[in-house]
Amino acid sequence: MEEHGGTLVARFLAERQVPFLFTLCGGHISPILVAAQAAGIRIVDLRHEANAVFAADAVARLTGRPGVAAVTAGPGVTNAVTALKNAAMAQSPVMLIGGAAPTVLKGRGALQDIDQMNLLRTVVKQAVTIKRNCDILPMLTRAYETAASGVPGPVFVECPIDLLYPESLVRTWYGGKQQETPARGLRERLLQAYLRRHVDRMFACSFETMEAEPWTMEEDTADPAVVAQAAQILRQSRQPVAIIGSQAVLRPARAAALAENLAQIGIPLYLTGTARGLMGREHPLVFRQQRRRALQAADTVLIAGMPCDFRLDYGRAIARAATVIGINRSRRDLKLNRSPQLAAAADPGTFLAALAQAGSFPAERWSPWRATLQANEAEREAAIRSQASETVTGVNPLQFLLALEDFLDERALLVADGGDFVASAAYTLRPRSPLSWLDPGVFGTLGVGAGFAAGAKLCRPDAEVWLIYGDGSAGYTLTEFDSFVRHRLPVIAVVGNDAGWSQIARDQVTYLKDDVATVLAPTAYERVVEGFGAKGIRIEHSEEIKPALEEARRAAAQGRPVLINVLIGRTGFREGSISM
Repeated sequence: MEEHGGTLVARFLAERQVPFLFTLCGGHISPILVAAQAAGIRIVDLRHEANAVFAADAVARLTGRPGVAAVTAGPGVTNAVTALKNAAMAQSPVMLIGGAAPTVLKGRGALQDIDQMNLLRTVVKQAVTIKRNCDILPMLTRAYETAASGVPGPVFVECPIDLLYPESLVRTWYGGKQQETPARGLRERLLQAYLRRHVDRMFACSFETMEAEPWTMEEDTADPAVVAQAAQILRQSRQPVAIIGSQAVLRPARAAALAENLAQIGIPLYLTGTARGLMGREHPLVFRQQRRRALQAADTVLIAGMPCDFRLDYGRAIARAATVIGINRSRRDLKLNRSPQLAAAADPGTFLAALAQAGSFPAERWSPWRATLQANEAEREAAIRSQASETVTGVNPLQFLLALEDFLDERALLVADGGDFVASAAYTLRPRSPLSWLDPGVFGTLGVGAGFAAGAKLCRPDAEVWLIYGDGSAGYTLTEFDSFVRHRLPVIAVVGNDAGWSQIARDQVTYLKDDVATVLAPTAYERVVEGFGAKGIRIEHSEEIKPALEEARRAAAQGRPVLINVLIGRTGFREGSISM
């Protein structure tokens, strides 16, 4: 087949070793999909454009290289906006290739033609549009590098449809074929001349001679003087705490080394976001409960890879007298809401590796402090287990989650998508290994689940991928069980079904005395997925939990996606947990 823009895009993706291209089909991008499949790239088509971008986001987080999605023009692009913004706020490198109206018809009422560039510039790290075939590879190269460099984030590349199809075909679209009758009138002859010149400019370069430039990941460095200052502050402290955020694991290949570096430093740790699981399930330095209590008592707080946003009460969760060490790729995030006494504008993983090599740290002096944190941890864990034994109408959600925690094996990769039920899961489920927990991040987006799970299962085919849904969030992406079945992705989903938007209802009913718009039906989600060809399981009583989990594991091992619908009761576990 004649070379065209679609084959050039596919060639670029193949040269960058992009394994998966996530999409929802559309006429504007068909040449890219066909050429990418011919180039050996696996095309994974989902049922909503946002889920295609979420899947690309998961690939980016698990591999450290930009995940790629392609969507059609207009509504295809606008459907992807929320997922792009989620990736931007999670600092995840994603490339979205969007179709567009023909270059000569932009702004003239073409099908699905909108001003995509001005819309996307407010959402992504960079948005570029291609106007000539000469620009396809340079624009893709520039966007790909931008996504992965500095503070990573999503990029958008707009590809008009007439630059993706073969030149000979495009010339026929614009009247380039020899006409049986000559053009009549000056106006018609001028139009034909204009269109010929326009197409000549569009196809100014030979496809055969174009090659993408090689790309390597940029090297990160840490200022030795700042590292030495941080080491000195820690050595003088008696009650230090470190908070390790998602940005610390932007280089997944270095995750194991980062875990060793943190163990060598010996500072007590709270892991957040994608960093959860970094040290394994039972590491003595990792604490999960009563973080605010620890921060109020700490004399030194090292924050690596997250800002002082609502998760740290805008810096107020940390004692006013504490010395704060901030490490972040973003200079803005370094000083957001609370300026650290020592600020390091650097990759957190690189900085912590240098810190580990800066000499020894007073592990013995920190031992009483660790014992205090361990006592706090044990106190909270005991309270959770006590609440898990309480009788409720339906299955106690804490009882189920603790049973799931005991059941999960070392291959488990957890995807979190929901409010109340998933927040409870964050207190009870322990990620087993580095990069085995995916949640939306700071944007708090509902609906990431199926896309994240698809991307995760493709990246980790040997892992058990468990998708933890609330019954509200499940409604966003339940139809993707069709995609799981078609693409043979045996994900196991668990729906905590209490027939309501419980995280919202807790405060709305308490303060406003009305449950309007927070009530759902106790839908038989297990029957819904069976219509897509998946395995559905229902749990109504606590004694059914273990047999159901075992049945789900067997079905997934045989290649069948599974959904477990757990009819849970309501508890007071998360009362007063509103976030702003």
